[in-house]
Amino acid sequence: MILNQETQATQVYTWNNFQGTYEVIESTETGEKASIALLLIHPIGVGLSRQFWQRFCQQWQGKSQLETIYNPDLIGCGESALPRVAYTPEDFAAPLKKLIEEVIKKPVVVISQGASFPIALELLAMKPSPEIAGLILAGPPAWSIITQEKTEREQRLLWNLFNSPLGGLFYRYARRRNFLQSFSVRQLFEKTEDVDQEWLDMLKTGSEDLNTRHAVFSFLAGFWRKNYEGAIASITQPTLVLMGETASSISRDSDTESAQERIDSYCNVLPNGQGKILPGRNVLPYESTTAFTTACEEFIQQIKSVG
Repeated sequence: MILNQETQATQVYTWNNFQGTYEVIESTETGEKASIALLLIHPIGVGLSRQFWQRFCQQWQGKSQLETIYNPDLIGCGESALPRVAYTPEDFAAPLKKLIEEVIKKPVVVISQGASFPIALELLAMKPSPEIAGLILAGPPAWSIITQEKTEREQRLLWNLFNSPLGGLFYRYARRRNFLQSFSVRQLFEKTEDVDQEWLDMLKTGSEDLNTRHAVFSFLAGFWRKNYEGAIASITQPTLVLMGETASSISRDSDTESAQERIDSYCNVLPNGQGKILPGRNVLPYESTTAFTTACEEFIQQIKSVG
């Protein structure tokens, strides 16, 4: 299924004089049934942008009577503004708050991928109005990572290394197709054959502008790394943790854990959390789209039935 041109059209808003971009996948629901929307937060990495969610958006649109999706490019990614700064999760979250309040104008269920979860946490802390009605965490970081802080000194040392001519050379190397394919096989996908032409073309196109490297380097420098245990414990909204059967951690700092152990670590702290294991590894919305979409649909129906 191909999304029609109308739903794929890039739309624009501004935040602090920077351009933010997003697309809307419209719902067929009306009235009270359309009381919430979905807000997607894509992962940060070489070539990644809102295009990461296209398979999920296609499947969601293929189902009838489902919520409208708002799929933005994070600042520093995709077609959004690409300033040369060291981005923090707060920097990524602040434009999303404006998007909720001035564009979406209804409660949202936030779906975050991987280590973009801290962006969702910072967005929660900003208390947008309308509110966040629920969260879906696709392959969130290992518990030992999400609760382990990197020092400001470590972060700045790494950022200064990346924010140099050496960093530019590294990014040019990292966006080579052979590297992207090898990294995806080693760290992201369960099945080698799922690292397909569509995936590699998406990363190649998304990394063509060298200015996309600043968001990637901010992520690699660890500006998202701090102890979020207290923030997670304060989440009152229903939260679904989805893990791949063979989930792994990219970070060398993480402890070894099974998918169920990671779910348990989160759900033991989340006041209103639940978890589910799906086929796949670390990029469930892309590699296990059908199972992921179904799990999201069922969870959102729970939220709507309670609301």
